[in-house]
Amino acid sequence: MKVLANDGIAQTGVLAMEDGGFEVITTKVAQEQLIPYINENEIVALLVRSATQVRKDIIDNCPTLKLIGRGGVGMDNIDVAYAKEKGLHVINTPAASSESVAELVFAHLFGGVRFLYDSNRNMPLDGDTKFKALKKAYAGGIELRGKVLGVIGFGRIGQATAKIALGIGMKVIYFDPFLEESTIKVTFYDGQQLSFALESISKEEVLKASDFITIHVPAQKEYVIGKKEFGLMKDGVAIVNAARGGVLDEVALIDALESNKVAFAALDVFESEPIPEIKILMHPQISLTPHIGAATKEAQGRIGSELASQIITLLK
Repeated sequence: MKVLANDGIAQTGVLAMEDGGFEVITTKVAQEQLIPYINENEIVALLVRSATQVRKDIIDNCPTLKLIGRGGVGMDNIDVAYAKEKGLHVINTPAASSESVAELVFAHLFGGVRFLYDSNRNMPLDGDTKFKALKKAYAGGIELRGKVLGVIGFGRIGQATAKIALGIGMKVIYFDPFLEESTIKVTFYDGQQLSFALESISKEEVLKASDFITIHVPAQKEYVIGKKEFGLMKDGVAIVNAARGGVLDEVALIDALESNKVAFAALDVFESEPIPEIKILMHPQISLTPHIGAATKEAQGRIGSELASQIITLLK
C-alpha cells in the first residue's frame, strides 16, 4: 500500500511506515496534478501539512484513497466532515507540535520586549555609523517576569505556552469557552513539578488585564481580535498570533500599532498567507516568521511517528 506525504514527513515517520509494510512517496505533487497522481499510483493515504488542499474534488475522484492525514493541529485545508461522510479516515497530530509553537511564541515575546525584531533590521544598516543612537533607541526594554500573559484559547498549545510563562514568573490568565478550569503542571529538568490551578475568565477581562496576549484558537469565520477587542486592551499591550491567519484583524492591528495602543505584535500566520500584506511585512513594530510554529526537528519527528502509528493501526 502506498502513502503520499505530499508536504513532506520526517524520516522517523517514513521508516515506521515502511516497517509497517507501506511504501512512502515524498514526491511533491502540484495541487492540480494530485487527482491523476493518486489514481495512477493507487495511493491509499494522503498526508499533508498546511500547503496542500484536500477538498471534495479529491475525495470524490480518488477511489483508492482511504485516509487523509494532517501533520499538525488545524485541518482547515481539508474538507473533514465530507471526507468522513464518504467513509475516509481523517487524522491529525494535535499533541506533537504544542511545545514547538509555545517556544516560538516566547521567542517573539523575548525579542519583542528587547526590540530585537527592529534592532536586527537596523544594526546591519547603521550599526557602524549610528551605534550610540541605536543603543539609546533600544535601551527602554522591559522584563517578562512579573507581567500578565493573557491566553485566548486554552487547548494543548495554549497550555504549553502557559507552562513557559509560569516557569519564567509570569501570571497567566485565560479565556476558553470550552474549558472552565485547568491544572497546569510545570515539570523541571530534575523531575520536580509544580501545579497551578487556573480558571477561565471572560475574554473581556483577559483583554483588559493582560500585558501580553497570545492567541491559540482554530480557524474562525469571524475575527477573535478586532477593532472592538483592541479598544479594551491596556495601552502598550503586545499581541502574538501563532494560531491561524484570519483570527486577528490585521487592518485593526495596524491602526492599534499606529496609535500606540499596541507596543508591538508578532505574527507567524497571516490573513493573506502565503502572500502577506506589504504593510504587515514592512511595519517596524511587527516581529515576523513565515508560519514555522511546528517547524522544529523534534516536532516533525513526533508528527511523523504519530502519523505512522495511526496509519498502521487504521489501515493494516
